[in-house]
Amino acid sequence: MTETGNDSRMSGANYKKALLLGFGLFAAQLMWMLYNNYMPLFLQAGGQGFSSGTFTLGFGLSATLTGFIMTLDNIAAFFIQPLMGPVSDRTRTRLGRRMPWILAFAPLSALAFAAIPLGPLMISPGLSGNLAALKGPFAITMVSAIVMVLCMALWRTPMFALMPDLFPSPLRSKANALINIMSGIGGIIAFAAGGMLFGMFAALPFWFGAAVTLAATGVLVLSIREPALPAEAPGAKGVPGVLARLRALPPARRKSLALLVLTVFCYMVGYMAIETFFSSFAVTALGLKPSLAAVLLAISYVSFLAFALPAAAVAKRFGRKRTVAAGLAIFGLGLLAIWLFPTLPVVAAMLFLGGFGWALVNINCFPMILDTSTDESLSGTFSGLYFIATTLAGTLGPILNGRIIDLAGRDYRVIFLVCPAFFALSFLALQGVRSGEVKAAEPAA
Repeated sequence: MTETGNDSRMSGANYKKALLLGFGLFAAQLMWMLYNNYMPLFLQAGGQGFSSGTFTLGFGLSATLTGFIMTLDNIAAFFIQPLMGPVSDRTRTRLGRRMPWILAFAPLSALAFAAIPLGPLMISPGLSGNLAALKGPFAITMVSAIVMVLCMALWRTPMFALMPDLFPSPLRSKANALINIMSGIGGIIAFAAGGMLFGMFAALPFWFGAAVTLAATGVLVLSIREPALPAEAPGAKGVPGVLARLRALPPARRKSLALLVLTVFCYMVGYMAIETFFSSFAVTALGLKPSLAAVLLAISYVSFLAFALPAAAVAKRFGRKRTVAAGLAIFGLGLLAIWLFPTLPVVAAMLFLGGFGWALVNINCFPMILDTSTDESLSGTFSGLYFIATTLAGTLGPILNGRIIDLAGRDYRVIFLVCPAFFALSFLALQGVRSGEVKAAEPAA
């Protein structure tokens, strides 16, 4: 089935609404990309393979332990974000169902994010990598990171659930594309401007990301008006009825939903290898400075940005399932090329190709999960299912990938084998999906 119907066209008001909503994702993505790019460097600097004082001062942790720490955000998110979907579905306030959670916790996450680099700033050059002597700075960094990720988990699912609240099924791939364009801009800024700021002063990217998030929260709360609250579904009071909602799905849709969740889980485990350890690969294997490594990875975000709307158009023409499958194949083959030919020109070219493939995947998988639901009032619940897959992958992925890197003798090139392998598993799971294409045309939001 392809995305067809009279309501598949975006009005000017809907474009504006999608871009404004995308500003919230822009801020969240900016913080996550800065965190994933620079937090591992803080954690590993001063240790094996990272000369003390070369680019920053840090705590000297191994890749395995670093990978574990980088999963703490996903462990918290795994328990919180899936619950926040049903909780926000049932929230009833003057501001709406989603906005109270965004207004309460987005600013707190920004302030905690700004405090993360305070620990590394306290390290003297002679103590870089000496964790036993850096318990105080390490505690400051870790507590700040934990507070940040807990607060992020409390507002990200409500923010994502606004998309299906505001847009009917035929518009969701295109709306998701526009929202992800904003996310892509956040990624570009994180790796380009963030890299330059890091070169000036290691804390500046974090302070910049916090300021942008505070501004984005204000814009989102002032500009987006939630639709009229639907009546609560039967049995919606009390404990979130996620399992009851799943059991209410027709068996064929339940199977497709399970396979879609598995599809997302597998490709995100693979993607975690690139997101968490690419900067380490670029520094150790290509000999780049961290700021240049960030700029290099930004190539994929430029490509993602350029192909986000075309990815929605491809899904409209060929269907979401075929589009996602093609994206997995394209991205995976590009990463294999980097493993075979790990030179700067090949890396740059394949990252650009990978951004195109990632757009085909990322723009269309979330709407597929949303449109497996038969009840439009449960958009938060099904958004939570999407986050179950992504957060579980984010929990296991960095640990597994870090362990593989250590077993490979700190050869970071191995991430370009791990990621395609999980993309292949994702591709296989996707083949059994029989729902998630666009629903029948509905009245435009």
